[in-house]
Amino acid sequence: MSNGEFAAETNSKANALKFVVLIGILSFFADFTYEGSRSILGPYLATLQAGAAAVAIITGFGEILGYGLRLLSGRLADTTGKFWPITIVGYAVQMVSVPLLALAGSWKTAAILIVLERVGKATRNPPRDVMLSHAGKQIGRGWAFGLHEALDQFGALFGPLLVFGVLARRGDYRLAFATLAIPGAICLAILMIARWVYPRPEEMEPGPTNLDTQGIPRVFWWYLSGATLVAAGFADYPFMAFHFAHTGSVPSRLIPVFYAVAMGVSGIGSLILGRLYDRAGFSILIGLTIVTAGFAPLVFLGGTTAALVGVALWGLGIGVHESLIPAAVAPMVSQQHRASAYGLFTAGYGVFWFVGSVAIGLLYQISVNAAIAFCVVAELAAIPIFVLVKHHIRN
Repeated sequence: MSNGEFAAETNSKANALKFVVLIGILSFFADFTYEGSRSILGPYLATLQAGAAAVAIITGFGEILGYGLRLLSGRLADTTGKFWPITIVGYAVQMVSVPLLALAGSWKTAAILIVLERVGKATRNPPRDVMLSHAGKQIGRGWAFGLHEALDQFGALFGPLLVFGVLARRGDYRLAFATLAIPGAICLAILMIARWVYPRPEEMEPGPTNLDTQGIPRVFWWYLSGATLVAAGFADYPFMAFHFAHTGSVPSRLIPVFYAVAMGVSGIGSLILGRLYDRAGFSILIGLTIVTAGFAPLVFLGGTTAALVGVALWGLGIGVHESLIPAAVAPMVSQQHRASAYGLFTAGYGVFWFVGSVAIGLLYQISVNAAIAFCVVAELAAIPIFVLVKHHIRN
């Protein structure tokens, strides 16, 4: 390699890294905004006279819609090639919906805004992930998605802390939502800067793809089937928090602290594991799936210390699946179909997480051990599929 070629490659990698960091900072403020709001949606809806059933239906419908619509946004991005416009619309809808909750006069109005926030996230995720995958071609996809996810999760940590501070000082839910307009505005400002500085992110992944461009390959569907098993065995934190409060295994004052620990582990884990993925490949995902399957017995059977370890493993699992999953999908699918693949993957993952959560809840009412067994067996059942996938992909 000549000096000129080396310099050009170095500049390309530096440019790609700057793009990932910029999108990561953008995601930090996005998560700061919407995770801050989601930390108080339940009690806020209660102040607007919404019943328990209404809260469950609103949040559940929002989640299902938020994952299902990724099928459409991914397909639209692939068909039109308008990755930036679709991403911008999604972020705009999401960031505007959150502070508007401060003006909601009824739980029905709030419900519309809550669902719109999920629609915004569904709209922007597949095209944004494709743009990150282009940069990942230069610096390593594990590192690109891991770094992005770390910044994303740190936003998820600080947003709820800001809301907690506002409520502790003023006790005003509306003020808390209104305050989130600040990080939301910063997010949109950074979004426009990113669009201006990097108008064509696809140029960071030059050259023709050597994959089948006629559709989504079989190995993708294998991987998706394994990932849905992992998702099905992954309990939601609100349910784990319910268990802590119900059994007294964790003091109530520590339950939000445990969640903050999980988000911190998720962010740090994403940084480290992204690097490891680029070096060791798909084997990292297989090993971590085995390790993180141990969260269930620790959370549901242990005392405070064991539960903290279990929650940390759960947070590590969040980091693994939010960062390494998109990194693994990218080399499986050609550029022409990558947004559709991301939409399909995250939709399937989200739907099976919801279905698994329902199953865990029903089993828990019968037997805690049955719920634990379901979690562990579902996650470990994915291992043979992941081994098969490993032998059919290039990292």
